[in-house]
Amino acid sequence: MHLPSRLNRLLFGLACVLCLLGWTGNPAVAQTPSPPSTPALMLAKVYHPGVDLADYWVSEKYDGVRGYWDGQQLLTRGGERVQAPAWFTEGWPRSPLDGELWAGRGQFARASSTVRQQMPHDAAWRGMRFMVFDMPGHAGTFTERIAALNAAVTQIHQPWVVAVVQTRATTHAALLAQMHRVVKAGGEGLMLHRGASLYTAARNDDLLKVKPHEDAEARVVGHQAGRGKYAGMLGALVVESMASGNAAAAGLRFKIGTGLSDTQRRHPPPVGSVVTYRFRGLTDAGVPRFASFVRVASDPSESVAK
Repeated sequence: MHLPSRLNRLLFGLACVLCLLGWTGNPAVAQTPSPPSTPALMLAKVYHPGVDLADYWVSEKYDGVRGYWDGQQLLTRGGERVQAPAWFTEGWPRSPLDGELWAGRGQFARASSTVRQQMPHDAAWRGMRFMVFDMPGHAGTFTERIAALNAAVTQIHQPWVVAVVQTRATTHAALLAQMHRVVKAGGEGLMLHRGASLYTAARNDDLLKVKPHEDAEARVVGHQAGRGKYAGMLGALVVESMASGNAAAAGLRFKIGTGLSDTQRRHPPPVGSVVTYRFRGLTDAGVPRFASFVRVASDPSESVAK
């Protein structure tokens, strides 16, 4: 007669124990991974005339996806694990490597698509390179880290792992001439790295990007309907600026109406997505001048802020 009540108490007690152990009865909830840990990376500011170039190294700026090897796995700048094939990272050292997952000049979309795949496509990864430009775990200056980095890449001995070539900067005029040669050949620009700098997770003049224009990111907050030949399509994106280097102050709203293809106008980036835009300085009101759409940022942190 008292069996049901005793059984209920036993079931209740079992449920409490399972709850304490974190079992919810829903395997999908029980197996939810913890949020990714964002790598502490060195970030770049924008080069400006007047910088003393005496202690800087210069290299090409590779337009790919920032990749961070933590000694065990390959991560994006945002901390998401990159599902690269096992052979791609086989034999890599336990020491961290900082670089760019790159598919070639003008091939950012292909690189981004390859890196985003949850099931790695072997043929796509055969066209990827890991362009290594720093060793975050090395305690020496950047000049000292260059030698260590070159030795590490030589030890890895894989054709898809490449040490970025570093040469000494000379003058402002020579720097601009080099930048224009790289851009004309399809590259994005140059990077400057102070030789005496230590690897620190900060954004300062120790690392500078040299480009013929400035890039930044903004969040889409609305769509403006098109007129004339764009009737029935998108006329402009209404965006809100995000904090990024020398761009507009965070939270500023403005429109981006150029740089979009007809396909993008028919199927515009959705509200809430993050886009990369290009501009040429700011107006007196702080609004980006000649803002032009570049692409949707697959990872809001992967390209502009590096």
